[in-house]
Amino acid sequence: MPGTLTARARTLTGAVRRRLTTLAEIESPSGDAERLNQLAEELATGYRATGATVRREPGPAGDHLLLEWPGQHEDLPHLLFVGHHDTVWPAGTLADWPVQEHDGLLSGPGVLDMKAGLALLEGAFALLGDLGMRPHRPVRMVITADEEVGSPDGRRVVERQLRGAAAVLGLEPPHDDGSLKTARRGSTRVRLMVTGHEAHAGNHAEDGTSAVDELVDQLVEIRDQLGHQPGTELNTGRIRGGTRANVVAGQAEAELGLRFSTPEAQASTLDTLAHLTAHRSGALVTTEVLSSRPAWPERHEDNQLLQHVRRLAATFGQQLGGAPAGGAGDTNLAGARGLPTLDGLGAVGAGAHARDERIRLDQLAPRLALLAGLLAAPLPGLVGRRR
Repeated sequence: MPGTLTARARTLTGAVRRRLTTLAEIESPSGDAERLNQLAEELATGYRATGATVRREPGPAGDHLLLEWPGQHEDLPHLLFVGHHDTVWPAGTLADWPVQEHDGLLSGPGVLDMKAGLALLEGAFALLGDLGMRPHRPVRMVITADEEVGSPDGRRVVERQLRGAAAVLGLEPPHDDGSLKTARRGSTRVRLMVTGHEAHAGNHAEDGTSAVDELVDQLVEIRDQLGHQPGTELNTGRIRGGTRANVVAGQAEAELGLRFSTPEAQASTLDTLAHLTAHRSGALVTTEVLSSRPAWPERHEDNQLLQHVRRLAATFGQQLGGAPAGGAGDTNLAGARGLPTLDGLGAVGAGAHARDERIRLDQLAPRLALLAGLLAAPLPGLVGRRR
């Protein structure tokens, strides 16, 4: 089987590359429901052609997709893939950064994170179909529309499909060297809001309470506190406030991105942020959790799913490693529950969320063959620690 799948994967690489280009040229920034739904329809059409049953799950910022394929053994628990079709790139990015091929790479907004992963799985099902093969067991896939902002709505769609899953595989990009992701830090987005009191900044500044000044002081204090808390990282992603230079600011807010290596660090940090108090009389400080994903800790004992994937990859002449990842994703939801979980089965490349985002074209065929093999091969008797 490995030789047959590898040979067919090589012949399908061009089709996968063209499919990826089509997907990447449909801009799909998080929050833009119209564009996300346009891409969702394009994806649904492609996956239906591989034999999938497609259901659209409406969401406030765009539809999520739930896909199902029958397997040879319908009585077996399903294999679940997770992915997303939103990107961090605003509409219009393609105008000055088009999808293009150069020096063995394909670059463009969203090609790595993670439209290549979506194209690869579609190609893997097409590969099996060309050879008259079916997946060994039933397969499901959830494609969320809001992963890049923490899956505040998509989370429910993913969690419903975790029940009864034999294993969960993520189509996010791997580590830069192609290694799979065996754990992820938890993440939370928090909005920090300050209400002050407006006044004329020149004539009656003493009558006002600056929300901007209060916000700055809060951020400095938070950074100092969290900098001494093991397992926690902070990024202040956005700040806004005030109206004019001659008006004491009445409103200010910041969006914080937090990452945690352990559930304990996550709980402690969120408790700290929930009990902030103002430094200035007349100021009000509040926080709101916008989205949150639990930490997916490393399994230090035998990782049977990783061993299975590595053994299978070896039959294709591929050597795969595995290591924890710093970023969070929808696989956190499965890994945190103790389900057998791996991520990073998307395209090999680098530069996610950066202007040099790209994939390696020479690695499409190996990944395509591996995904087809994972669909076709029996899973070992996996043991998870469900919580």
